[in-house]
Amino acid sequence: MVTEAVAVTGLGATTPLGGDVASTWAAMLAGESGIGAITEGWAADLPVRIAGRLKVEPTTVLDRVQARRLDRCEQVALVAAREAWADAGAPDVAPERLAVVIGTGTGGAHTMLGQDDVLETSGFRRVSPHTVPMLMANGPAAWVSIELGARGGAHTPVSACASGAEALALGLDLIRLGRADVVVAGGAEACIHPLPLAGFAQARAHSTRNDAPAAASRPFDVDRDGFVIGEGAAVVVLERASRAAARAARVHAVLAGAGVTSDAHHITAAHPQGQVRAMRLALAAAGLPPEAVGVVHAHATSTPLGDLAEAGSVAAAIGTHPAVTATKSMTGHLFGAAGALGALATVLALRDGLVPATLNLDTLDPEVALDVVAGEPRKVLAEAALTNAFGFGGHNASLLFTVAP
Repeated sequence: MVTEAVAVTGLGATTPLGGDVASTWAAMLAGESGIGAITEGWAADLPVRIAGRLKVEPTTVLDRVQARRLDRCEQVALVAAREAWADAGAPDVAPERLAVVIGTGTGGAHTMLGQDDVLETSGFRRVSPHTVPMLMANGPAAWVSIELGARGGAHTPVSACASGAEALALGLDLIRLGRADVVVAGGAEACIHPLPLAGFAQARAHSTRNDAPAAASRPFDVDRDGFVIGEGAAVVVLERASRAAARAARVHAVLAGAGVTSDAHHITAAHPQGQVRAMRLALAAAGLPPEAVGVVHAHATSTPLGDLAEAGSVAAAIGTHPAVTATKSMTGHLFGAAGALGALATVLALRDGLVPATLNLDTLDPEVALDVVAGEPRKVLAEAALTNAFGFGGHNASLLFTVAP
């Protein structure tokens, strides 16, 4: 097993706040909201008519012919991966030593549901011959591997909202186990569609603040009423630190440890002990005490029960001293991409010494005993930062980053 550090040398993203990392990060620090109203007719009768849609359409930056053969989930993965790869300086690595890990929660939902409509209304002869490659969950990882010529494995964690974070954890393992030198890892999601919106509305998990979209996602606030669906992708490039140093690559941060657990408890309700174990495993893997963690990027989806469960878990595993932020208040919940975007925001907060404020936190829930950043970004010079991602099915993933050497 390779025990040396694993560096983060590339960052890429396309989100409701911006079409790249720089614009997304600037919007986070400015406290902007990427959540707006769904004005199309298909949403008129839905109880939920708000979402965090992409700021920049992927079809405007991808080749037109290629984009037509990609599901929206695959499109955003490719956009983010290209930026991350360029940001890393396009490492010169043997194809067999380059791996890709892109997680997703639903995969090609638009294709699956859209082509089913075509089948029902027009018959099988009208179904696209590209349907299967577009709907399959491994499509984003496959397309990125084809783009980069990666032959060291193309993997797809599908663990609901923990998928993107699990992708980075698997990337860390691949490098430390000596199976790859460079891993392109992240998450992608694009499922703003009537069926998911209706399902989450029926489950009373989604906010119904249709008259105030920008104020709808409010993690840890006493008046929160559910999450807001979002779409996008975030991707990072991981590589052995010695390799990065040898080529004089810029290192944004170090992925020092990861913890992945399962609750074996309930299909939708979280068990706090699973979350606590994930955080403690990440600390143990990094060889750091809880006191070393100065920043926590919370999963914090803005649901009444979920935020309280995580607040208690963070206090138990880490303590109440870190500066806590919840950027889903600005982007909405990107499901399978959420953990990767949270990791990216955590890396940037650690690198720049600035923690974004949690938007819409007007009154902190009195049951939340955490130092949640609100109002303005906070300057924090920390040695380490942790990000959480939890998903339906009892999936828990925590990632521990340390400052670049």
